[in-house]
Amino acid sequence: MIVVTGGAGFIGSNFVLDWLDAHDESVINIDKLTYAGNAANLASLAGDKRHQLIQGDIGDTALWEKLLAEHRPRAVVNFAAESHVDRSILGPDAFIQTNIVGSFKMLEALRAYWSKLPADQASAFRLLHVSTDEVYGSLSPTDSAFTEEHKYEPNSPYSASKAASDHLVRAYHHTYGLPVLTTNCSNNYGPYHFPEKLIPLMIVNALAGKALPVYGDGMQIRDWLYVKDHCSAIRRVLEAGRVGETYNVGGWNEKPNIDIVKTICQLLDEMRPRSDGLSYATQISYVTDRPGHDRRYAIDARKIEQELGWRPAETFDTGIRKTVEWYLQHPDWVSQIQSGAYRDWVNANYADRAGMDKACA
Repeated sequence: MIVVTGGAGFIGSNFVLDWLDAHDESVINIDKLTYAGNAANLASLAGDKRHQLIQGDIGDTALWEKLLAEHRPRAVVNFAAESHVDRSILGPDAFIQTNIVGSFKMLEALRAYWSKLPADQASAFRLLHVSTDEVYGSLSPTDSAFTEEHKYEPNSPYSASKAASDHLVRAYHHTYGLPVLTTNCSNNYGPYHFPEKLIPLMIVNALAGKALPVYGDGMQIRDWLYVKDHCSAIRRVLEAGRVGETYNVGGWNEKPNIDIVKTICQLLDEMRPRSDGLSYATQISYVTDRPGHDRRYAIDARKIEQELGWRPAETFDTGIRKTVEWYLQHPDWVSQIQSGAYRDWVNANYADRAGMDKACA
């Protein structure tokens, strides 16, 4: 069996669902179930004996000791992280505690467990640490995409905390021999994405008749990766990745944020037209940019393709259409997660930004 941390969040829950669709191997799922960890993402697994969800913190040493002794997993896939740049700007403490301190506590527990395994089990054990391209910093329009050799230049409390966790994972391999793998992914999108991030926020706000807030000039460029492609890449790295190596996982889809927003508007115009006949693009509102906003991320994913034979199955056009369709088909999921706490955060992050009330095409 394997342990998945953060397996009720966006990427983690998609990974658990896809894993159990493709394997009979059981999953112990640890999630703190904060605002972004949603047990409803895993509702289809109710009664499935291959899956057990445990509410817990990756920084809880006693939990790790009990879980590892009882279940003796062959691998741990670590998704657990605070992961939103805007939230890290407004309140960095949680990012330090989870992404750095929590990762350290997890590594200590896994080192103790792994060091006592029989030789054959110890050599087969893996920790796969899931990270982000944001640890590499920002690129100019003409810079080459991030490779695994790119130096770390994090620019937000979020990316700095993830960079620290990456370094800890690397150090535990080089110092103690812990068999680790690291993946650094580009921007994910798809089902179960919490609507504070760009794509789900635009879909949800558009359908609610609200402004579609675009930071600055909207020309920040990201590489977009459909979440189920990311899950397949993680499975492949866990299966055949070289111990101690890092693999960048990207979608080969570099696009400016404003193009993403306009594409979503076009799809909604087609699938769920406004009653007044106007385009959802009339709801676009340019707002004050966030501090230290990186202009461009881009992943060079040739290493994982050349070594492990992985490439994304979805283009951006196919993936974004599937994503918009999923949100239109799951209004109950959206309404359930839009709690008072979530609304308060949206107000705190966007309400004071200039231009919020100035919708423009």
